[in-house]
Amino acid sequence: MFKKLALFAALAFSANLSLAQDSVSVDQVWTRATPPQAANAGVFMTINSKTADQLLSASSDLASKTEIHEMKISDGVMKMRQMTAGLPVASNQTLTLAPGGYHIMLIGLKKGLVAGEKHALTLNFAKAGAINVSIDVKNIAHMPAAATHSH
Repeated sequence: MFKKLALFAALAFSANLSLAQDSVSVDQVWTRATPPQAANAGVFMTINSKTADQLLSASSDLASKTEIHEMKISDGVMKMRQMTAGLPVASNQTLTLAPGGYHIMLIGLKKGLVAGEKHALTLNFAKAGAINVSIDVKNIAHMPAAATHSH
């Protein structure tokens, strides 16, 4: 009897985890190729969630450290800051991480990024848990069609 209850509980937990991950989709994950000796790079993407969630952190073997950042103009000066509490993802809205706005910062790159490569990135959400995505490395001059950000 205990085995049946344990199996049922495990299946229910994995079904709930699967539903949570299905509620968040991450698309258009990219970064630019880096010049020689570059120490850092930004990663950009779009995130959609059926329910409110929060991007808590990210991780990648590409860099010594991976952080969530925001760039914004304050008193006429562009400033970048780490989002230590994470980044809220509103229900049924698109959150765009783009140049000049929110982004994932790869700090202390372990190797240069070459156009055409793909690299792994794990995004950790409060409700959806860990979601693995692939970063497309674009040409160093790549600019997205809409280089704006939304919150």
